Amino acid sequence: MDYDGLQLPSREHTIRQLRELSRKLVRELGFMRSTLAGSDMAPSAVHAIIEIGLNPGIQARDLGELLYLDKSNTSRQLAKLEALGLVRRTPLEADGRAFSLALTEAGQALRKKIDKFATDQVSAALRRIVPEDQQGLLRALALYSQALSRENPNAAASQEKQPIPLCLGYQPGCIGDIASLHARYYAEAAGFGVFFEHKVGSELGAFAQLLPAAGKQLWTHVEQGRTLASIVIDGDPASGVAHLRWFIVDDSLRGAGVGRRLLEEAMAFVDAHGFACYLWTFQGLDAARHLYLAAGFTLAEESPGEQWGSRVVEQRYVRAARSKVTEVTEVTEPARR
Repeated sequence: MDYDGLQLPSREHTIRQLRELSRKLVRELGFMRSTLAGSDMAPSAVHAIIEIGLNPGIQARDLGELLYLDKSNTSRQLAKLEALGLVRRTPLEADGRAFSLALTEAGQALRKKIDKFATDQVSAALRRIVPEDQQGLLRALALYSQALSRENPNAAASQEKQPIPLCLGYQPGCIGDIASLHARYYAEAAGFGVFFEHKVGSELGAFAQLLPAAGKQLWTHVEQGRTLASIVIDGDPASGVAHLRWFIVDDSLRGAGVGRRLLEEAMAFVDAHGFACYLWTFQGLDAARHLYLAAGFTLAEESPGEQWGSRVVEQRYVRAARSKVTEVTEVTEPARR
C-alpha cells in the first residue's frame, strides 16, 4: 500500500472526538447519576472509599489532593462517611491535630461491593475487545491520563508548589519493596516471573552494599514506610559511563510527577559527574519512553530476547555526556527511619 499523501485528522477534529468520547465514558460509567457503582453513595464518596481502602492510614490532606477536593469539601465528605460508620479517624501520635483514616468493617464490605461492581463492568466490556486491542487501550489511556494530569486546572495550587520528597541511599526495606514493584509490574506487562524478581532483588542488594560510592546513587520515594518509586545511577568514574537502573513508580503514583522528579535528580547527578549514560528497557513501555526522550536519551538499538522468561523486544537508550556542573540538585530527604 502506498501511504504517500496520507492525511491525519486535524487537531480540532481530534479534540472534538476526545471530548465526545470523554462525555460518553462519563455517562456509561454512571457519573451522571446521584449514586455510583451499585451503591447508594455519591461518586465523590465512592472514590473516597476506594482511596482510603487502597491507602489505609492516609491523612485527610493527602486524600483531598488525590481527589482534587479542597479542605472544606474533604472535611464534609469525611464527616458524612464517619457518621455512616464507614470510615474511622485515629489521631496521630506525632501531631494531635492530624488524623489517619481507615475503613471500618462496614466500609470494607462496601468497598468489596464497589470493587465487584466495577470489575464486572470492566470485564463485560473487555470481552467485546480482542486482547491485542486491550493492551493498546491500556497504553493509550495511560498516556492520555498522564497528559491531562500535568496541567489539570482542578488540582490544588498548593499541590503544584510542594516538592516531591525523595530519600538518598539505602532505606530499610527498600530492596524488597523495589523488587516487589518490578515483579508485579513486569509480570503484568511482559509475563516475567520468579527469575526476574530474584535477579532484581539480588543485584539491587549487591549494589546497595556498595553505597556510598563515587558515581553511584539510589533515590527513592517513600510513603507510610513503603518505597513506592526508585531510580539508580550506577556510574564508573574511570570509564565516564553510567548505567540508569531500577527506575520504577508504583501505579498509585502514576501521573503525579514522581517519575519525572526521580529522573531529573538522576540526570543532575549524571551531569555533575560528566557521565555518558545508558539504560535498557522493553518495547511498549510508552510512558517511560516519553520521559527518557524528554531527558535527552535516544534509542540506540533494539532486538528480541527471551532471557527473562518470555519473549520481549529489548531496547537500549543512550544519552551523551554533558559538561560538568559544580553542584548537584539538592534532594529533599525525610527524617531517617
